[in-house]
Amino acid sequence: MNLKKLILFFTCFIFIIFVISCASSPPPKREVISPETQMREIETSKRVKEMNEKILMSAHSSRRDLYRDYKIGPEDLLEISVFEDEKLNKTVRVSSQGNISLPLLGVLKVKGLTANELEKEIRDLLAEKYFQDPHVSVFIKEYRNQRISVMGAVEKPGVYDVTGQKAILDILAMAGGLKEDAGQLLFLIRPPKFEDEKVKVKKDSDDQTLKTFMIDLEGLLMKGDLALNLPLMNGDVINIPVSGKIFVGGEVKSPGGFPLKGKKLTVSQAISLAGGLGSKAAGSETKIFRYSEKGTDKEILSANVYAIQKGQEGDLYLKENDIIIVPKSGTKAFLIELRDTVKGLLGFGFSLGTL
Repeated sequence: MNLKKLILFFTCFIFIIFVISCASSPPPKREVISPETQMREIETSKRVKEMNEKILMSAHSSRRDLYRDYKIGPEDLLEISVFEDEKLNKTVRVSSQGNISLPLLGVLKVKGLTANELEKEIRDLLAEKYFQDPHVSVFIKEYRNQRISVMGAVEKPGVYDVTGQKAILDILAMAGGLKEDAGQLLFLIRPPKFEDEKVKVKKDSDDQTLKTFMIDLEGLLMKGDLALNLPLMNGDVINIPVSGKIFVGGEVKSPGGFPLKGKKLTVSQAISLAGGLGSKAAGSETKIFRYSEKGTDKEILSANVYAIQKGQEGDLYLKENDIIIVPKSGTKAFLIELRDTVKGLLGFGFSLGTL
């Protein structure tokens, strides 16, 4: 019995010591945030808030101009009125080829025209043979649906089905504005257009190649440069990378943004992350666009990627938000097109001796 009491005594004693030690142990240390970091976060938060306010205001104010400049396209429904003869009034759907058919005038190509331009064309055609100074009205009753994708540092990324002409500010407003970690640049990626597969189009024509537009959000939102508020097209992709990245574009295999935080990254390493140089690249004419910390001024640096790879030139270290652009070599592009043409001829039974 005494042994049991002794064991019980020691057990309680150890338990009391354990509780006291836990109570007296110092609380875990909290991470100390420097005043500079706090100020930077406050400034970033204020900047994004101001940008989001500009997005909402600008999207609302610019909507009227966008509808006025809207280009008619396939599947739009047009309401056309001629004051002089009600029989000519008609509601027509634009065909997939971009045409409409009207009484007296027959088939008209309307794709790419604004409503005002189409009014003038119909008025001029009627004035040639049928009426003196006719009065024509064109109203776009239904707009074709367009799918615009938004990704990156926005509040509501996703695919948006929209009608009518929309521009960057409209879609940013629909996506709920920018997140606090949004970077300074917006990338608008426009896929190739293959609207009529029966028509052979030159491989590198404007409509048949992927396009990437880089938009400075500070310039668009804070400085109010509405020339950067580009109108959007069906299939466009808007990407706003988070801050703390570098960007590689132009003649590389996989253009895009790459994280830099906590890393030391050189020009050649960034080119490698982008898949390496493309076959038409002019690597010796590579440019680095570097923004100041305030985002107002930029410096343009030159780099020769070929010389860097051979160890003949120093490999420049990059800074946050640096943009590397590798231009296209005109001579290389010509030689590659020539090579592809020769390959095509060989495929059809020609030989080099017949050229």
